[in-house]
Amino acid sequence: MYKLLALDLDGTVLNSAHTINPRLKQAIQTISQTHHVMIVTGRHHVAAQPYHAELGLTTPIICCNGTYIYDYQAQQVLSENSIDKANALKFIRLADQFKLKLVMYSRDSMLYSRQQPVMYMEKLLEWANSYPVEDRPSIVKVDSFIDALKDAEYIWKFVVEGNDLENFLQTELVQAHFNGEQSWVDRFDFANKGNSKGNALSRYAADLKIDVKAMVAVGDNHNDISMLKLAGLGVAMGNAEPEVQQHAQLITADNDDQDALADLLLSTFS
Repeated sequence: MYKLLALDLDGTVLNSAHTINPRLKQAIQTISQTHHVMIVTGRHHVAAQPYHAELGLTTPIICCNGTYIYDYQAQQVLSENSIDKANALKFIRLADQFKLKLVMYSRDSMLYSRQQPVMYMEKLLEWANSYPVEDRPSIVKVDSFIDALKDAEYIWKFVVEGNDLENFLQTELVQAHFNGEQSWVDRFDFANKGNSKGNALSRYAADLKIDVKAMVAVGDNHNDISMLKLAGLGVAMGNAEPEVQQHAQLITADNDDQDALADLLLSTFS
């Protein structure tokens, strides 16, 4: 019945230690031998690549909440709806007015401020540095986002942290040009207007001539709602908030009980 499996990473395929247990890994690899399995993530492709490789997938990946599709095999962006650089510049200046902390996702790097570091990026940098240099995700501290913007080929999204996000969300610039999705208690992801995991997955499936009813999507966060609603079978993790779970047809165990997700996937695609 089902032809495509779309999997979120953080809080879904990854447990709270940011690892994948052997049983879930084996289940995903087994399904990928006969079905189209792909990662659909809020992550930058450089931060998702180690897990994509660990799972042995060869399919493209949908990144940054549906902003672009990346092919690791060809090291190529297949399609994108990146943020216009003029709007990116306005966004940086507006965030500064609101005293918000920023992470900027450019073509091949995740950039954050040396002067106002974001704590989760410090942890992510520590994780990245655990890989050999040739495989290390590119995470860069910058003195100026505006200077970094000048040389950027693409701007995929911004991650924003701060205490005045409610008012920031209501500004004319954000309302007109950006799609804001909550990714943590005090953190929002801002991609180009119209971008979502669901929209990107819908276009990708159409190119493969796969009906959305023949898709299974699994996720745990607000940015997964669009694909949970789209898929013929939307599965929410037990660790997902009630607002996310209400858009799913099935609720599985939390992401630290990965055997339960493995069993569900294997039975669904058997």
